[in-house]
Amino acid sequence: MNCLNTLQNALNLCIFVQIFQITMIQSMTGYGKSIVQLPTKKITIELKSLNSKSLDMNVRIPSFYKEKELPLRRLVAKSLVRGKVDVSLFVEVTGEETSTKINAAVVTEYMKQLQQIAPETSDAKCLEMAMRLPDTARAERAEIDETEWTTIEGHLKEAIANIVSYRVDEGKVLEADFLQRNANIRALLDDVIAVDPERISGVKERLQKGIADLKEKVDENRFEQELVYYIEKYDITEEKVRLNNHLDYFVDSINSADSNGKKLGFIAQEMGREINTIGSKSNYAPMQKLVVQMKDELEKIKEQLLNVL
Repeated sequence: MNCLNTLQNALNLCIFVQIFQITMIQSMTGYGKSIVQLPTKKITIELKSLNSKSLDMNVRIPSFYKEKELPLRRLVAKSLVRGKVDVSLFVEVTGEETSTKINAAVVTEYMKQLQQIAPETSDAKCLEMAMRLPDTARAERAEIDETEWTTIEGHLKEAIANIVSYRVDEGKVLEADFLQRNANIRALLDDVIAVDPERISGVKERLQKGIADLKEKVDENRFEQELVYYIEKYDITEEKVRLNNHLDYFVDSINSADSNGKKLGFIAQEMGREINTIGSKSNYAPMQKLVVQMKDELEKIKEQLLNVL
């Protein structure tokens, strides 16, 4: 009954985590553990995961359970989706029964030969030496008890639920960091918009000063045409609008049902393109300083996105 309750609880937790998984981002870093206590053995199941571009799973499992490795891999892959995942299943025998048996006939023959070689050697010493020789023990391979495996599988699901819960908690921390840095970039963009009129005035002043230095009469119409050309060349209106849209889309994507690290990474890449263009067009030290700060915030976002599922 206890096993059935544990299995039911694990299944319920898995359902809860799957619902939770739909509503927020997850980290690829996680750890989950569950311990199974059977009548004759204790089994410890451990799951560890780190970030990776795809699912890279390493399974360590006793040879007795090797035939169950494929369904185990499928179960873990279905839930964890992506990351470098280590799955370990450790068995500790706690009962009196064991599948390893002493090969009495082989041991007796070894002892007989040892006593022929060294007659003065005691039986205890011969037995000690004989047990170190090959084939003195044999492992009797038994069929896997399906009831036992069902219990183990239930605890595996519990370990998966634990690691997914860990990933969700890590995802909350990452989400808070992303939103804060997104807000920082938006505040810096507002500062860029605020200093833009000063920058344009500076362009006009430099052109007028350059013409005055030439001490030549300039056609006003031609001057206006050149001025418009330079203002258009340094105009960042489109970049400001697109960057603002990307910032909004980034926040919307975090809160959407299909949020994932690859999608957020693509949006961050587009944000970087607009920031770089603003920097190349600015030609104004105060604005370039703001652009450097935006780049710094964006790089921190990109670095953390590598760990998002």
